[in-house]
Amino acid sequence: MIHLTRFNHHAISAGLCLSMGWPVLAFSETLPQLPVIPDISCGTSSGKTTVVPSGGKLQAAIDAASPGDRILLEAGATFVGPITLKVKPGTGCITIRTSAPDSALPPTGERISPAYANVMAKIVSPGLNQHAIKTEYGAHHYRLLGLEVTKQNNDAFVSQLIELGDGLMTELSQVPHHIELDRMYVHGLPTSALKFCILLNSASSTVKNSYIADCKERGFDSQAIGGWTGPGPFVILNNYLEGAGENVMFGGADPRIPNLVPSDIEIRKNLFTKPLRWKIGDASYAGIPWQIKNLFELKNARRVLIDGNIFEYSWVHAQVGYGIMITVRNQSNRAPWSVTEDITFTNNIVKHTANGFALSGLDSNYASQPTKRVLIKNNLFLDIGNPQWGGGGRLFQISNGPSDVTIEHNTGFQTGQILYAAGSIPGLNFIFRDNIAPHNAYGVFGDGAGVGLATLNKYFPEFKFSTNVLISNPFPKNYPSDNFNSAGVTAVGFTNVATGNYSLNPTSPYSQKGTDNTDIGINWSQLQAALRVETGNISSHSDSHLAAPALTIGP
Repeated sequence: MIHLTRFNHHAISAGLCLSMGWPVLAFSETLPQLPVIPDISCGTSSGKTTVVPSGGKLQAAIDAASPGDRILLEAGATFVGPITLKVKPGTGCITIRTSAPDSALPPTGERISPAYANVMAKIVSPGLNQHAIKTEYGAHHYRLLGLEVTKQNNDAFVSQLIELGDGLMTELSQVPHHIELDRMYVHGLPTSALKFCILLNSASSTVKNSYIADCKERGFDSQAIGGWTGPGPFVILNNYLEGAGENVMFGGADPRIPNLVPSDIEIRKNLFTKPLRWKIGDASYAGIPWQIKNLFELKNARRVLIDGNIFEYSWVHAQVGYGIMITVRNQSNRAPWSVTEDITFTNNIVKHTANGFALSGLDSNYASQPTKRVLIKNNLFLDIGNPQWGGGGRLFQISNGPSDVTIEHNTGFQTGQILYAAGSIPGLNFIFRDNIAPHNAYGVFGDGAGVGLATLNKYFPEFKFSTNVLISNPFPKNYPSDNFNSAGVTAVGFTNVATGNYSLNPTSPYSQKGTDNTDIGINWSQLQAALRVETGNISSHSDSHLAAPALTIGP
């Protein structure tokens, strides 16, 4: 095998493009656009205050409220839905909250937990597929704070607890907007099904500092937060998010509003997790096979920032257990404008999953727009492909040619390939640099192609693959010469694997050797800073936190 320089591999890639009938384009680095999010807060509530005692009429209080009013629900009381947030004139924020004082709740900016249930007011769905809380078409400027929202009992059938816009809207004027959920405890019940905890088909909406759990179904997808026909902007900040299908998903059904793409979405400092009591075969398995897919998925979305989150626990069940899936789907062939573009995935931890990160360029069933402009940077992937989770242990999978994909400064530990490629469409302007991961048996590999350059040339014309540390690489000549081959994990020179510190120590041979003259792999300080909320606490309240799991890698 001829060992190619960067110049030679460009020449071969161009020749391959011509022989395959692909266009030869000048290589350019194009990064995604970041979300554009103006002030979407609900505003202040300085009007009159109405107290609704236990047994009182909450809906009547909402109907009578004026913009800027506050409605206090007796702490510890239960109110039976369905409750509807009505359209009001003006832009004053109507706040509906527990009567407990602020001092009884976590401070502003801190996440709530079930331990606060006794100081919350509770709103429950009565069943019969009736929501607990929903918005009237066009409702706006509501803040919900310090409330518990759940089902009345295990037999109460309901698809969604909180519905901020339904899937039947056909005009933007019908979309609710300026809705804020803060320090909410929204949850299903352990042995009964619930499709959506929060249906986010709205605009200018925020879900923050909340605890959203037990969102699960058998035989169907379920989400803690899901939406497909709300235009955004959305902020999902510092929440605990527990969902069986996809913890959070945008897309997955076709919007009836023409050309609608959920856009300008910021997802920061959240903990995405699935409890092991949902995993068949685990010692804690509770006996009900809820449908498990992944932790986060985009099927129709534009300008999305996913930063400073922890994603943990995804295993083989209804899918092959990826942590993250970025694809595009014109789900029922009614939305050919569907697209996934301008996606920034930075400063996250993904751990305890069967596979890592999957990217797809086109809908394999119906016409869609191509996936493009994706940045995956400064993320830590741990325990990917451990036999406990099943799956192939792939760190990245890319299929059907998303364009302008940049994967840089990540550190990963997986049992399978670093990168697996498939599909019939080339991925143009592909960059993979400054990453650290074990090579294992096949490293970079693809359908019908060999290890390393054979796959890169076939699937990624005009690629840049440089300055990566490929741990225990048995085929160094199969890769461009400006990559590094570490003899093993110890030889990389991590600061302290035992305590979960994956920065490079100053004596590491890869310290300050990146293409940007910084350390190869993650910037540990930057990752830690992104994971901290405003109060200085790490965003994860997971029992595993950042402590290093056993570094399971392949042969």
